[in-house]
Amino acid sequence: MPIASRAHVEVPILNGHVYSINDNATVEDAATDYEFMIRQLVKVRTIGVSERNDCPKFDLILLTMGSDGHVASLFPNHPAMELKDDWVTYITDSPQPPPERITFTLPVINSASNIAIVSTGDDKAKAVHIAVSDMAEGLDAPTSLPARMVQPTDGKLVWFLDKAAASFLDSKNDDDDACYDRHE
Repeated sequence: MPIASRAHVEVPILNGHVYSINDNATVEDAATDYEFMIRQLVKVRTIGVSERNDCPKFDLILLTMGSDGHVASLFPNHPAMELKDDWVTYITDSPQPPPERITFTLPVINSASNIAIVSTGDDKAKAVHIAVSDMAEGLDAPTSLPARMVQPTDGKLVWFLDKAAASFLDSKNDDDDACYDRHE
C-alpha cells in the first residue's frame, strides 16, 4: 500500500475533506476532472492560492523519492516535468509500473507551504546526495533529477531519511535516521 494510502487510513479525516481521483475514467479524463475539482476548491477558497503563480497552495505535500530521483510520478527527463500551466497531469508511459499515472505538476508542488520528501534505503543514497547538494554533479539537465526541482517558492522543504539513504551526505549526525531541512 502506498505511503499516502497508509497515512490516509491512520488519520481521522472527514470524508468530505477527501477528494479522490476517479479511477474509473481514463487517465486523461481523470486528470482533467481532478484539476477541475481543485480549481473549484480554489475558487471557493477551500484551498488557498500562491501569490507568486496562482497555483493552489496546499498546507503540506508529502512525497517519496524513487532511486532514479522521481517524485510524484514526475520521472527524469519526462515531458511532464516541463508543464507550467497545468495543475494536474497524467502519463501513460511511466518507466516503472503502473504505466498510467496522475500527478500534480511541479508548479503546484512547489507552491505548497510545506513539502516533505521521505526516502529510505541505500538504493536512494546517490539520488539524495545529488538532490540536496549545492552542486548538481553529473546532471545533464535540470529535469534529469525531479527531486532536485522540488524547490518551494514560498515554503519549506524537509527531507526525512534513514541512515542508508543519507549515507552519501556529509553529516555530523550519527543518529540512525536524519532530517534534512532545505528552504529558501
